[in-house]
Amino acid sequence: MPAPEFLPRASFARLLDVLTQAGYRCIGPQLRDGAIVYDRLPDVQSLPRGVHDSQAPGSYRVTQDESPRCFAWANGPLALKPILFVPREALWRAQRTAPDTLQYVETHPVATALAVIGVRACDLAALRLHDQHFLEGDHPDPAYRARRSSLLLIAVHCTHPAATCFCVSTGDGPRATQGFDLCLSELDDGYLVEAGSDAGQRILAALSLAPASTAQQHTALAETEAAARRQTRRLPSRNLRDTLFARLEHPRWQEVAARCLSCGNCTSVCPTCFCHREHDEPALDGQASAHTREWDSCFSQGHSYIHGLTIRADTRARYRQWLTHKLGGWHDQYGRSGCVGCGRCISWCPTGIDITEEVAALCTPPA
Repeated sequence: MPAPEFLPRASFARLLDVLTQAGYRCIGPQLRDGAIVYDRLPDVQSLPRGVHDSQAPGSYRVTQDESPRCFAWANGPLALKPILFVPREALWRAQRTAPDTLQYVETHPVATALAVIGVRACDLAALRLHDQHFLEGDHPDPAYRARRSSLLLIAVHCTHPAATCFCVSTGDGPRATQGFDLCLSELDDGYLVEAGSDAGQRILAALSLAPASTAQQHTALAETEAAARRQTRRLPSRNLRDTLFARLEHPRWQEVAARCLSCGNCTSVCPTCFCHREHDEPALDGQASAHTREWDSCFSQGHSYIHGLTIRADTRARYRQWLTHKLGGWHDQYGRSGCVGCGRCISWCPTGIDITEEVAALCTPPA
């Protein structure tokens, strides 16, 4: 790969201009309601400059100082998932055209060209899993495909992991190695920029930047290596399939169920969870209805409802389903675990349940 080029901090607005001129609407991180979220990025001033996050089980806080850096944080509650697999959308509509005739019309999302800035390595790994699920099967999802085809991804190597991060143990960070169009390494005085696709190379060429110095490259690499060493949480293995399925009656399932609220927060913030439900919404005049898909969770009672019977009627069964599927069953479906080590499920759990702690306990044979 060619040596990265250097974008001075004062010239970051030039990147937004080039993206806009190329037809992209820029999406980027911003501080809103006490959390870092992704939304339309109107200018450089909207980036979370000097913002840092402090995360722990059941806790997420942000602070701000005079640092010039705009990406000195780990993650917020959501990243790419709601952009591509939207929380709620109509898949098709039925319209009465005559007293005894219905017409069914497929709905097509408007595919706006988006450039998402600040994507983390863990979220790129999650996107790869979603691509496998929504695009690479026998029946690609047309709504997801339309949004995915118009997406430009600008990653930023992570240098400030949260205490809840464990992407090193899953092999998904903190450096982004693939899946991006452009990737940035943030330094105090600017950014090292490298292209990962033809689309990214065209954007980089339009910026007309000078090569980064050897010292800048060494500093950027040292910062991500230090970020990896700071991670203290980990999963015991990248493939826990056989271990977990051999522990289906472990007493730890009941212990964690006593603390779990079955609220679904972990599945909402997880960048790989894609459970959903579908239902019809009739119009008040009875002349039309919309068939709608919206996010669901394996922690909800209705998720396992089949013909009058709830298969997983209690929290113990629901938590076990979530964990064994994500860390076990996904290996059979997608060739890897469904966890990318982002730690969101730990921070945003109201009772502070730590997936790494639960797995460690489950991997210990009961006495």
